[in-house]
Amino acid sequence: MFRIIIGTRFRLQGAMKTSFKRKPDLIPKPENPKARPLRADAQRKMASLLKAAGEIFQESGVDAPVRSIAERAGVGLGTVYRHFPQRSDLIKAVFQSRVDACADAASELASQYEPGEALARWMQRFVDFIATKRGLAAALHSGDPAYSALPRLFNTRLLPALKSLMDPAVAAGAVRPGVDSEELLHAVANLCRVSHEKEPAYARRMVALLVDGLRYGAATVETTPTKST
Repeated sequence: MFRIIIGTRFRLQGAMKTSFKRKPDLIPKPENPKARPLRADAQRKMASLLKAAGEIFQESGVDAPVRSIAERAGVGLGTVYRHFPQRSDLIKAVFQSRVDACADAASELASQYEPGEALARWMQRFVDFIATKRGLAAALHSGDPAYSALPRLFNTRLLPALKSLMDPAVAAGAVRPGVDSEELLHAVANLCRVSHEKEPAYARRMVALLVDGLRYGAATVETTPTKST
């Protein structure tokens, strides 16, 4: 299982099992998200809510007031509570949405760029993904069972996305063969962890150098010379 360790400047206060403070008799029961698909306007509200939550978590940590999230998203408190009755529900949804956006970018880039360029651009997207996760790191590494399934998303979503770009890049001679995709993800994560106290551009430059290293010997086909008799 691929594991990623991310440094964070945010401190998580209190246990991660905290729920939003509310009056139960005033809050409607949470809807089953699988009961029916969201309407277009509901989808826009959900996207706005997850975006606002992600931004505020990154700015202030996962204990930020829910009212601030609702105000930035332009929705009522009842909307937040209806979809995410527990704080952990919202944290998981934000993380899932960021993972999905990063993973889905692989196919989009593959359709727009040559294999080597698509790979290089996705690696930078992965750097941005790592940077946005620092506000969630305390929750993800808290040991709370509510988050136990989230690390698997790196293997089930991000690793296949990278492989879908690596294989064509190798076939096209853009990067050298024999590079393990899981090790590459781990290497990029470590670069981001080491450089998280520096400016964001620093990690991007370091990863660009790493990608340049993948191109070394890409067009060389290794063969074993045969001795003439």
